[in-house]
Amino acid sequence: MTEPSITPTTKEDIDGLKTVLDETGLFPGDMLADMLAPSLAGETNALWLTCHLGGDTVGFSYTAPEELADGTWNMLALAVRPDVQGRGVGTALVAATEAHLKASGQRILVVDTSGTSDFALARRFYARNGYDEEARVRDFWAPGDDKVIFRKAF
Repeated sequence: MTEPSITPTTKEDIDGLKTVLDETGLFPGDMLADMLAPSLAGETNALWLTCHLGGDTVGFSYTAPEELADGTWNMLALAVRPDVQGRGVGTALVAATEAHLKASGQRILVVDTSGTSDFALARRFYARNGYDEEARVRDFWAPGDDKVIFRKAF
């Protein structure tokens, strides 16, 4: 298997990332250009990384600093095209995000996900990648859908 190539997201990645979003249903792909615009213009510290595999755009991560916190960041989105899930792309994106944050002296990365059975694989993924379940907010997303907060300190 070809090794994943992870680079900061560029304008040229947008079309491929829209496909990732359309195939994963994480959020509507037509929102992406507006979400990326501040980062592409250098107006924010948010970190967008894109993963390419064999020349194809197959995933991304979006991480932003928590306001009013010292060195704490939140991974707000992580998506991998369904046809390449299970090949280490998500793990590579998380590792690249962590490496960037460590190199810039950051302290903590948090990730929020759902407590429903639909997100059981996501919760196992974060646990396998060294994240601890830090908290649950019952019925946060909807009745019966807890917010599960994972944390990793560097």
